[in-house]
Amino acid sequence: MKDFSKLTKNLEHFGYTVRAFSTAEEANLYLTEAIQNRSVGFGGSKTLEAMGLLDLLSARNDVYWHWYPRENFSNADTLEKARDAEVYISSVNAIAETGEIINIDGTGNRVAAISHGHEKVYLIVGENKIAPTFEEALYRARNVAAPLNAQRLGVDTPCAINGDKCYDCDRPHRICRNLSILWRKPAGAEYEVILIHESLGY
Repeated sequence: MKDFSKLTKNLEHFGYTVRAFSTAEEANLYLTEAIQNRSVGFGGSKTLEAMGLLDLLSARNDVYWHWYPRENFSNADTLEKARDAEVYISSVNAIAETGEIINIDGTGNRVAAISHGHEKVYLIVGENKIAPTFEEALYRARNVAAPLNAQRLGVDTPCAINGDKCYDCDRPHRICRNLSILWRKPAGAEYEVILIHESLGY
């Protein structure tokens, strides 16, 4: 079990609220109590999918996720609703014990939403996403998370074909088009980082 103490201390110093849970189930119980009667947007995330958060939060909230658009809602409609939601929930591609939070996007909806526009942002982090330093976290985002995501999407890029690293390619289907680094908690909204002692997502 990874020690969260250094990461928690640095995140709190940078303005985040931090909560740690032993299991995803415990985190789910907390989130379903904490988030009620709100509009909620989801970022694309295998972590959120594995946790089953869409169904859990939909019982008491108005939830929008472009991976699972509602009937009669286009993908664009869903992205717009998620963008304008009161609460936004996402995972991260990597987080450094020194406190930097890193995400890579193709469309940019997730990195934009994490940075601005919501009353509260929850970032859900399995312990596999944690790296000791900023440099190692950036390496993880580019060379571990991104190739796995490219493989999931089945795109024609070297990282998806080989599954080993980022090639900084110039392919039309390249998914690494936006890089977000939260050096500190963005101003103007509440941010809560949920740390979980499980391996979740990429």
